[in-house]
Amino acid sequence: MKREFGKWLLDIAKYMVTALLLATIFKDMYDPIIIYMVVLLSLVILILGLYVIHDSDLDEKKLKKGIRK
Repeated sequence: MKREFGKWLLDIAKYMVTALLLATIFKDMYDPIIIYMVVLLSLVILILGLYVIHDSDLDEKKLKKGIRK
């Protein structure tokens, strides 16, 4: 369950960056503060998603070790 949530967070970060790139290409975004905020927020979401995926991998490894004993 954690792994799927982490993947979802990664997808959200990708969608945010894609939307930002498309908006700047079509000249809908002029304010650099908004651009920096979206980039910063997407980086935070990306890091959180990677952390959740890594944490779920560690939980799975611990679970497998517990079953083998």
